[in-house]
Amino acid sequence: MKQTHSAKQKIKQLFYILFPILVTQVSLFGMNFFDTVMSGHVSARDLAGVAIGASIWSPIFTGLCGIIMALTPIISQLVGADQKEKVSYQVIQGIYLAVAIAISIIIIGACLLDPILGGMGVDPEVKRIAYHYLLSLAWGIVPLFIYTALRCFMDALGQTVSTMVISLLSLPINVALNYVLIFGKLGFPTYGGVGAGIASAITYWCILLIAVFVVWRKKPFRSYHVFHQAFPLSFRTWKEQLVIGIPIGFSIFFETSIFAAVTLLMSNYTTETVAAHQAAINFASLVYMMPMSISLALTIAVGFEVGAERLQDARQYSRIGISFSTLMSIFSAIGLLVFHEQIAGMYTTDPTVLALTKHFLMYAIFFQLSDGIAAPIQGALRGYKDVNATFVMAFISYWVLGLPIGLFLAKFTSIAAYGYWIGLISGLAFGAVFLSIRLWKIQHPGKQHFPLRKIVE
Repeated sequence: MKQTHSAKQKIKQLFYILFPILVTQVSLFGMNFFDTVMSGHVSARDLAGVAIGASIWSPIFTGLCGIIMALTPIISQLVGADQKEKVSYQVIQGIYLAVAIAISIIIIGACLLDPILGGMGVDPEVKRIAYHYLLSLAWGIVPLFIYTALRCFMDALGQTVSTMVISLLSLPINVALNYVLIFGKLGFPTYGGVGAGIASAITYWCILLIAVFVVWRKKPFRSYHVFHQAFPLSFRTWKEQLVIGIPIGFSIFFETSIFAAVTLLMSNYTTETVAAHQAAINFASLVYMMPMSISLALTIAVGFEVGAERLQDARQYSRIGISFSTLMSIFSAIGLLVFHEQIAGMYTTDPTVLALTKHFLMYAIFFQLSDGIAAPIQGALRGYKDVNATFVMAFISYWVLGLPIGLFLAKFTSIAAYGYWIGLISGLAFGAVFLSIRLWKIQHPGKQHFPLRKIVE
């Protein structure tokens, strides 16, 4: 990151940060995308089993990784304030925290996974696939969380190209392992959907090893001496990171868990409905990578400018990012409208699942506009370290408004399963409006009394 002096320079720097983040997000999401698509070509049960397993794992993973994401604004503000000597300590403490979180999840999952799946009332074979998919995935949780901490460090320096390269290397590894393990190639048994979990766990170990090598040996990361000193564990620093990270994590958890909850509620419908819903959500989530990537880029850029106390520059970055995200969401919505039949065909050849998926994708169009506004605003707010607003927004818009509306429409109207999607759309729209107002208040301190949070000491 470097100081910019014009809108043209800011656009250039923001896109320099953004493009690698987008490639990284799409690559990481591509693992889930190919898990779903390739499992769906084994059977509808394999697709449904992976869908349910992913619906349980995704909100847990993204929510807890959101806690680790506190490192990004912390480090970006430290670099902006020219306090680079404090970066290594924050990264090591973030790794310690990541390991503690990962181990806790494994222990809790070992106790609760079977009762959760048992209480869902799904087809026994679907339950078996979901259970063993998650059990296999658990072997990769610790390396995945450590990698997330290292990725936050690399991204916070504006070196998003490095994480892009790592992600690009990981995707073909995962796809190749999926092919071998899902379909039983090269002498391996045919694991079906369970093979996707095994492949993901192995891939997580691979990307961690690559990331450690990059941070240890490559510029500019090695100048921060991240692994040169074994700092003692500091609960005080954990607390500082958790104060920022927990609201980020919970806001992400509330957002992703609502989709998981809807998928689990869908288990009351046919296996074909579950499969179609998951296919449509999977593609909508893929499209979401663009506004999400802009959000992450804005956290870095805005955090850097706030750390240097250049608040006008932070506002300008916010306007650029939000405008571009909104424009891209319009193009995405048009693309879904025109090509929804072809998109549905990527996931399944089953005529019933295909027809249902096409219908669900039409509702996904309305996700794009709200996401295009809300996501980059969340990123800008995190750059200011204003994380509690997004936490409150996520809870109200999804769980107080979205889910009850969806439940009512699904249970008491003829639109049935599609009612859940209308509820989700309603929650997203409210969140976009709420966050827009919040960012305006923060960026106009002369009109509002807002205590800007400064750098973590």
